[in-house]
Amino acid sequence: MKSSKPLPPIAGRGAPTNLRPTRTGSAERVPDGDWLDAAADVDGEAPRLRTTVTVEHPKTIITRNKSPDIGFDRSINPYRGCEHGCIYCFARPTHAFHHLSPGLDFESRLFAKPNAAALLRAELAKPNYQVAPLAIGTNTDGYQPIEREWGITRSIVEVLAETRHPLLITTKSDRLLRDIDLLADMARDNLVGVAISVTTLDPKVARTLEPRAPHPKRRLAAIRKLVDAGVPTQVNISPIIPAITDQEIEAIMGAAAEAGAIRASYILMRLPYEVAPLFRAWLDAHYPDRAAKVMHIVQDIRDGRDNDPNFFTRMKGQGIWPQLIRQRVKRAARAHGMDRSFPRLRSDLFRPPERDGQMELF
Repeated sequence: MKSSKPLPPIAGRGAPTNLRPTRTGSAERVPDGDWLDAAADVDGEAPRLRTTVTVEHPKTIITRNKSPDIGFDRSINPYRGCEHGCIYCFARPTHAFHHLSPGLDFESRLFAKPNAAALLRAELAKPNYQVAPLAIGTNTDGYQPIEREWGITRSIVEVLAETRHPLLITTKSDRLLRDIDLLADMARDNLVGVAISVTTLDPKVARTLEPRAPHPKRRLAAIRKLVDAGVPTQVNISPIIPAITDQEIEAIMGAAAEAGAIRASYILMRLPYEVAPLFRAWLDAHYPDRAAKVMHIVQDIRDGRDNDPNFFTRMKGQGIWPQLIRQRVKRAARAHGMDRSFPRLRSDLFRPPERDGQMELF
């Protein structure tokens, strides 16, 4: 019989476990009696989990979708996995398709796509390419810590700026300020919009919820610098977690408005596939006093389940709680002047590149 004792948190990581995905046939990792399994007992604390990066060479780089729940039909993911380690990340289950854990593997065993810019240039050069805003950061964060060394997101933005292609960025990192030169240039032609995600203003909550993401104050400072540079920027209160962060909605919106955000958006927490047991383990480790209450509200929102995968309801939820959240967000947005529409990005300035990297002259 397995113990019901909560797993202890791992310093600097979001997931308390490396749960294996049974739906893909991956076996759970168990100690095999090797002396390395008992090294911590002999030598003391186990070595800190290190991040590794594997180079990936995809054949295409633009991912397309037909979801009615989101406002774009194409996106780019420069990386697989995310070192921010946000316990609630709905992208965690994608690691299962590599026979890796959506738990600790997702935030420590990463994949990078260094040829992304070249692939993007080739796809934009196709004669039948139809221009529409391209999103970065909708699955894993393009400005996670390894971007500092790899610079893949920067190379993608450079291609989009060169070709005058519309771009949407979602991130919870102030690292995108490194690219403010490109973003300000694109903003002058109404080619870019940025959403900065702020889940909580409490650094103690943030440290366990999203352990390797920048401090909330740094994200708010990034909003100010982007707006001052002319880049239209909104705050994304995402996700809203019942009984953990929902009480901060008005405070986050007030702080974002003071930083200059022109608009606010939000998403209720989703727990697809392996995210649900990981989140439950996180609750047991950090909030045992309210774990049952949190999951009761989650299931009330999701029609009695941990997750609702259906279009139209998966983002918004059902019942009284989502209605109250929606009213609070709208009321706070009006109070702070953040109920404006996001500027519509232009697509008429696009100049397709040639495959050899030279721009077409006519």
